[in-house]
Amino acid sequence: MKTLKCRDAGFDCTAQIQAETDEEVLAQAAEHASTVHGVTVTPELAAGLKTLIRQEA
Repeated sequence: MKTLKCRDAGFDCTAQIQAETDEEVLAQAAEHASTVHGVTVTPELAAGLKTLIRQEA
């Protein structure tokens, strides 16, 4: 399972996104960023977020 913590991306937010692939995590992160934080995920931001995705045991 892949995991991305919103807090790791610099937001004061406890949301944690989990999915099977990096692409699924990024898609969910883009939706979360837009609806909760009012942020549009650009390709550059997505590349940075991808480095924060962790593989959970």
